[in-house]
Amino acid sequence: MLLPDRNTVDRLLRHYRAQERVVLARPCDLSVRRRFEDTAYTLCVLMGKRNAREAVHAAERYVGRTSPAPRQALEGLPGS
Repeated sequence: MLLPDRNTVDRLLRHYRAQERVVLARPCDLSVRRRFEDTAYTLCVLMGKRNAREAVHAAERYVGRTSPAPRQALEGLPGS
């Protein structure tokens, strides 16, 4: 089985998390949501998973991250 490049997965995972924060801040912006969904789809394909949640968890395990993003990354968002 071919495995994706760890650096690519790590970069895509960081991009996904950053877009996730933007979508939470601007939920009605369709272009932001579309980019987020495209990134989620790419993660699903790379990790061989059917949904974004499974793909993100698989990507985190693959690149060696077992814990969620640090709390500082979430500060400044509504509800945090």
